[in-house]
Amino acid sequence: MNTHSTATAPRHAATAPPRQPSRLGAVIRVTSGNFIEMYDFFPAASEYAALMMTFATFGAGFFMRPLGAIFLGSYIDRIGRRKGLVLTLGIMASGTALIAFVPGYATIGLLAPLLVLIGRLLQGFSAGVELGGVSVYLSEMATPGNKGFYVSWQSASQQVAVIFSAALGYGLNHAMPGEVIADWGWRIPFFIGCSIIPVVFYIRRSLQETEAYLAQKSHPTFRQMMRTIAVNWPLVTVGAMLVVLTTVAFYMITVYTPTFGKSVLKLSTGDALLVTLCVGVSNFIWLPVMGALSDRVGRWPVMVACASLTALTAYPALSWLIANPSFGHMVMVELWLSFLYGSYNGATIVALTEIIPAQVRTTGFSLAYSLATALFGGLTPLLSTWLIEASGDKAAPGYWMAGAATISLIATVLVYRGIVRERAAG
Repeated sequence: MNTHSTATAPRHAATAPPRQPSRLGAVIRVTSGNFIEMYDFFPAASEYAALMMTFATFGAGFFMRPLGAIFLGSYIDRIGRRKGLVLTLGIMASGTALIAFVPGYATIGLLAPLLVLIGRLLQGFSAGVELGGVSVYLSEMATPGNKGFYVSWQSASQQVAVIFSAALGYGLNHAMPGEVIADWGWRIPFFIGCSIIPVVFYIRRSLQETEAYLAQKSHPTFRQMMRTIAVNWPLVTVGAMLVVLTTVAFYMITVYTPTFGKSVLKLSTGDALLVTLCVGVSNFIWLPVMGALSDRVGRWPVMVACASLTALTAYPALSWLIANPSFGHMVMVELWLSFLYGSYNGATIVALTEIIPAQVRTTGFSLAYSLATALFGGLTPLLSTWLIEASGDKAAPGYWMAGAATISLIATVLVYRGIVRERAAG
């Protein structure tokens, strides 16, 4: 579906150039949205209460994602990939700027966390379709037999943001006292995100529409798309189950790692962020490697093997780390979890683009992914903190990750053993 040579070719003569801007857009989005802990906004009598308030606000944005998936996803499927990706960037930029410039709690009181919450909701609404829009774009411009490799660069680009965020956090914590970071230093990543938004807008606007989208003879209305989604609701549900492991693992080994290292293992802030940086590098390597491998051996073997290994090893690995806490041991455990995440995700994201009907591919993909993120992945830092406090078991987040792996393993079997295969878009 990506090799048409028709009269429309002059409008999109080259398919290779659009890929890089899409990756860069994803890098900027995640750099702006996934790095920061806003402790100064929440007065709390205990570290546990502060963490819960922080993660609750962080997680609130994820509940806007399904709405973004439906409304922005349908816009992209109806109007076009390029225009939709420009719009989502604008909404994300608004949320990021709001968080960057809002006064602190000491200045405007409870209005501060309210404005931060609004910023997070705007980010969540946009993010609900960002990953889906970019993944579908990469899928549609991929060369034959290389979809897994091409689509994996969406997730790989996010790891550049993880690396940048961890490195920036590491530098800030060595250059500034903790009270300075809590006062105003935490805003620096957001200021950086705001400063490069104009460049990203320019890059996004230079995108060319995919040939696969232009080749479609008609594009459904919003109502028609909602009917198609309703008819294919079992497929969307299974798709959400497929990516539960992806969303939980990502937020476990990136967003939650600094907190786990500091609060549970009692490592220094710098060491915890350095582990996160190592995880980002590892993810960046494994995602395209395993995406390419899935092009050669198939999605099924990679997904089943990695989901099974995660279900079997997540809790034992964390238990061993709790019993033997150190920087080196944390690196070892996190790199193992990174390998499992990168391998599973490298095959799974492209699989999701393949099972959703073409005319609602962005909407269906984004809805499935955003539901998994809202109900599972985005809540991972919050639930991990609560599980440890409620159970007294510092390795309890491993149960959450193993459960996510079990759900995704079941979904993989449902898809690739024929139960929903007849709905595959190919």
